[in-house]
Amino acid sequence: MKQTRRKVQRGGYLQFENLMYRGENLVGYAGESVILRFAPRDITTVLVYQKESNQEVFLTRAYAMDLEAEQVSLDEAKASSKRVREAGKTVSNRSILSEVRDRQIFPKSKKSKKERYQEEQKAITSKPLEISEWESQETDLSPSSSETPQVEVFDYETLQEDYGF
Repeated sequence: MKQTRRKVQRGGYLQFENLMYRGENLVGYAGESVILRFAPRDITTVLVYQKESNQEVFLTRAYAMDLEAEQVSLDEAKASSKRVREAGKTVSNRSILSEVRDRQIFPKSKKSKKERYQEEQKAITSKPLEISEWESQETDLSPSSSETPQVEVFDYETLQEDYGF
């Protein structure tokens, strides 16, 4: 786990990577410096410690407001903040939440070389024929008397007499 230092704001709030966190019992530590420990893969929950006489004492867990049910990595939070800023919006938990949800709705997945090749082959095989190609492949499906084969009809009794069935 990585760690960083922050100051507890009035009301028991913490700010880390443009996200606001709220933890139980932090109201009493307003204005004091605390140590935040976090996992870079999911920064929606941080552990709050305070240093007392060369020892760190665990205070509480702090949760990113509006992001409790999400999972956001440190890199994703930085990228989301940058996209929000570039869009001209105010960076807040809600704007980052909307970025995270947009990311989940419209995933930008890279395709492998094999997948791209298969898509190209589908496009080639499903490509409609040009008019000249279509005309050359066209066959006359209308029935004509010269091309229809004559069907011979047999009588069962006649076959018995002729062939002894």
